[in-house]
Amino acid sequence: MGALPGRIIQQLRKAGTKNPIFMLDEIDKVGSSYHGDPSSALLEVLDPEQNFSFSDNYLDVSFDLSDVMFLTTANVLHTIPAPLRDRMEVLELSGYTEEEKLKIATRYLIPRQREANGLNATQIKITTGAVKKIISGYTRESGLRNLEREIGSVCRGVASNIAEEKAKNLVVGQKDLHAYLGPASNMPDLALRVENPGVVVGLAWTPYGGEILFLEAVAMKGGKGLTLTGQLGDVMKESATTALSFIRANAKKLKIDESFFSDHDLHIHVPEGSIPKDGPSAGVGMLTCLVSLMTGRRVKRRLAMSGEITLRGEILPVGGIKEKVIAAHRAGIKTIILPLWNQKDMEDVPDYIKDSIDFHFVGKMKDVLELALN
Repeated sequence: MGALPGRIIQQLRKAGTKNPIFMLDEIDKVGSSYHGDPSSALLEVLDPEQNFSFSDNYLDVSFDLSDVMFLTTANVLHTIPAPLRDRMEVLELSGYTEEEKLKIATRYLIPRQREANGLNATQIKITTGAVKKIISGYTRESGLRNLEREIGSVCRGVASNIAEEKAKNLVVGQKDLHAYLGPASNMPDLALRVENPGVVVGLAWTPYGGEILFLEAVAMKGGKGLTLTGQLGDVMKESATTALSFIRANAKKLKIDESFFSDHDLHIHVPEGSIPKDGPSAGVGMLTCLVSLMTGRRVKRRLAMSGEITLRGEILPVGGIKEKVIAAHRAGIKTIILPLWNQKDMEDVPDYIKDSIDFHFVGKMKDVLELALN
């Protein structure tokens, strides 16, 4: 809102050509108000069927935009108006892996921040271990913005010490980061918390990359109650209800005493309750979590899973496989269970991650329970 009249034509004039690449940043932030609706104007700009006679209200003449290549960026798709999204070809760009972040930081970010803070290559050296620690302990994002910000903080700290003549040059290692950046804000969520029956590690996708998610269940004396906590959305609530119905319908096969359901209340909790969570990928984890609790069998250590279930016990494919797998690798997971239909998505996963994790692709819930439970 508040863009200057004739902005599109002005930029073409500035570029000096009628067929440039034209970048529209943050298209998902466009909103309508009493000032007007920019998305309706963008429809005319981006639609190749009508932009050959784009009418510019500032110049009051029509102009051919069909030779312009428009690129737009967005973090999420669901906030882009449907008619506008329909005119776009969507290219999904996944976040960087830790190895990619390390190379980019070494080649570009550190030299740029070093120069920005008045230092030369002999005055500061940030070790590879320190960069890895910044990536895992101080930033958790799919991009690089916070990583460059933290590297800049380290450079300013070193520049301050040199300006005060406390040192002529400094090597910043892992142990030195605390002095410049304070305590690490992200503790690695190792799957060592799975010590008791009823705790499962799930995998989730967020706009900022993959995350591991702990699913916890507990039973108490009561009568057929099911409580769900942890700011769960409607889809995850439905997954929990579906999982419980499947278990009750197959109690004999799963070797669960049918009187368990009438004598106990169940409570499923997903920690970090202040963060809203939703999506169709927690069904497998919910079911495994409940079966583990009811049978007293612990889930194997360093194992994570993702997938959605049906009432018949079939496993449905999910999205965001690359991001989820990268998050599991970062957390020290050694075994991952995924839907059979997601095997094709493994092409996007880096080879060094594939080599360090044991993958199982399954189509039935009974196979998940055999693989996951001790």
